[in-house]
Amino acid sequence: MASTVRVQAPIGQRALLITTLAVPLTGWTVHALALHRKLSAARRDPLTGLLGRDGYTAKARQIIDRYGDSVLVVLVDLDHFKQINDGPGGHAAGDRVLAATATRLTAWAGSRGAVGRIGGDEFALAVRIGPARRELRLAQLTYLLAQPVEVEDGVMVDVAASIGAASPDVLGTTDLGLLQRAADAAMYAGKHTGRPVLAGSQHVTVPSINGRRAGRPGTNSLGRAA
Repeated sequence: MASTVRVQAPIGQRALLITTLAVPLTGWTVHALALHRKLSAARRDPLTGLLGRDGYTAKARQIIDRYGDSVLVVLVDLDHFKQINDGPGGHAAGDRVLAATATRLTAWAGSRGAVGRIGGDEFALAVRIGPARRELRLAQLTYLLAQPVEVEDGVMVDVAASIGAASPDVLGTTDLGLLQRAADAAMYAGKHTGRPVLAGSQHVTVPSINGRRAGRPGTNSLGRAA
């Protein structure tokens, strides 16, 4: 009867084999982590550090799904921003105003809110705020965004923002697109008035192109491209 002889590899060889197998696994792990960091960075606006449109949309939907009627969707548009960009400080001054606005929006929304930069000087937020506190919180936001911004040593620039907001309980929908469309219409209803506007049913029926108020700068060209 033939016998089977098993030869056990020396400990050194086994260690070498394990190390050889582990190196590719370690390399793939490092690659995966680096890729994850790049994808996370790609979801953020490089100037302000805020979420980009896709990242904001994903987080805002999560907040709406979780808190429902207690969510407030807010759109913010800086007033007269082109004048700042075209002023003595140029685009550097504009960048500082955008960065300061992003810091203020983040502070107002808190760590659990979603804050995104969705255009040049346009921002969107989704925050858990109950009906009883909406008016006060929007007034606080208006005041916060109206504070002057230092664009260089000792040089201050006056800023202001138009604010529109929408909530699921008022509009009867939790669809983020519809809420943002209504908030956009409400924002333009109060443009340059210095007061935030909470969307009602009349703002849902405002004609829109690609989810934005018709007649809004850029909507016509977007519509043709689509």
